[in-house]
Amino acid sequence: MSKNSPEVWIFLEQHDGQVAEVSLELLTKGRKLAAAVKGKLMAVLLGHQVANLAEEAFRYGAEEVLLMEHPALEKYRTLPYSRVMSKLVAEGQPRIVLYGATIIGRDLAPRVASHTRSGLTADCTELKIADVTYLKKDYQQLLLQIRPAFGGNIIATIITPDAPIQMATVREGVMELDPLPEPVQGVVTELAYEADPVDELIQIIEQHKEKSDVNLKGAGVIVAGGYGMGSKANFQLLHDLAQVLGGEVAGSRAAVDAGFLNASRQVGQTGVTVRPKLYIACGISGAIQHRAGMEDSKKIIAINTDPEAPIFEICHYGIVGDAQQVIPQFIEAYRQKLK
Repeated sequence: MSKNSPEVWIFLEQHDGQVAEVSLELLTKGRKLAAAVKGKLMAVLLGHQVANLAEEAFRYGAEEVLLMEHPALEKYRTLPYSRVMSKLVAEGQPRIVLYGATIIGRDLAPRVASHTRSGLTADCTELKIADVTYLKKDYQQLLLQIRPAFGGNIIATIITPDAPIQMATVREGVMELDPLPEPVQGVVTELAYEADPVDELIQIIEQHKEKSDVNLKGAGVIVAGGYGMGSKANFQLLHDLAQVLGGEVAGSRAAVDAGFLNASRQVGQTGVTVRPKLYIACGISGAIQHRAGMEDSKKIIAINTDPEAPIFEICHYGIVGDAQQVIPQFIEAYRQKLK
C-alpha cells in the first residue's frame, strides 16, 4: 500500500467464485478516476479460496489487489467484513473507496465510513474528479458524487471536502463495463486475517438462494411499458412484441405500482439501470426517475399519445399515437421482416 500517489480502492464483491459485475464496472470507472488524480487503482478482495479472482481485477485495470483469505470470510457477514475493511482503510488512507450499491455494499460502506470518519454518498449514478471552490476555499481534485435527489426531481452533486477519504456506493449498471485488451501485470498483496471473538456473534446457519429468471441488464432489446398502457392485460402486447424481437419486457415504477408487472422488471432510479441496443418505451411519460435507468440505451423508440411527453426529448425515434394500436403494427412488420 504505497503512499507515493493517491489511491483509488474498489471493494470486490464476490459470490460463489465470481466477481460481481458491478465491481468490474467500478474498476472500469476507477481507472479514469485514478488517472485524473495521477494515482493508483487498487482492489480489495476478501473471501476464502478466491485468489484466482485477482486476475479478473487485473483485466479491468487494477494495479494491486489486497487479498485476505480465511474460512471466516467465505460468506459475507457484517461484523468480520466491516472490521477488516475498516482496519484496512484506516491504515491505508486511500483517497477514494467505491462499493457497489448492492445489499452487501449498502451494509458495508456506511459502517466503514462511520469507523474511519470518511465522507460517503449512497447510490451514485456518476463520479467525476474536479477542483472545487466551496465557501471561499479552494479544494483540489475532489470526488464529485452525483446522484438523483428529492425523489429524483433534481440531480445533486455532493462533495465531502473536509474528509480525506471519500467513499461512494454506485448503482449497478450505470458505469460502463470495459476490460483492457491486455491485463495489467499487477501485484497481489496477501494480508493475514486476525480473528476476533466479536466476529462470531452472528453466524450463517443456512442459506437459500433463488436465481432470478429476469436478466434486464443482459438484454439486447427491451420493450418497456408505463402506466399509459392502461392495464395488466394490455401488457400482453409488450410480451408479444418482446417475443418477436427476442427481448425482455420491463416497465416504469408507475406500471409496477399499478400491478401491471413484477417489481424485478422495473427500470429506473429505484429499479434496474439498463443499456440495451434497443429500448422501446410504450406509454411511458419519461419522468427523470425512469430516464435515469435507460437514457444510455443505444437506440430509443418512444410511443406516447402526448406529444409533449418528456420521453420524446431523449428518444431517437418518436411516435405520437396509442401504443395499443401501434404495437400490433410493429409485431406484424417485424414478423414479415423475419420470415
